[in-house]
Amino acid sequence: MLTVMKKKAGAFWREDEGLGTLEIILIIAVVIIIALLFKDWIIQLLENLMGKADDQANEIFAD
Repeated sequence: MLTVMKKKAGAFWREDEGLGTLEIILIIAVVIIIALLFKDWIIQLLENLMGKADDQANEIFAD
């Protein structure tokens, strides 16, 4: 009886079906939470980068 339980417990731990989906969902959830926490900082960073790129493009094409 004990060996049967050990075999079933071992088979349970070796089975990884569906594990990939759960990991992907957890990663996506963490990325969304981080994006929401740093939303204002990310928007400000992107606006600064786009402003610098626009200024440099104006310098290049103004000549």
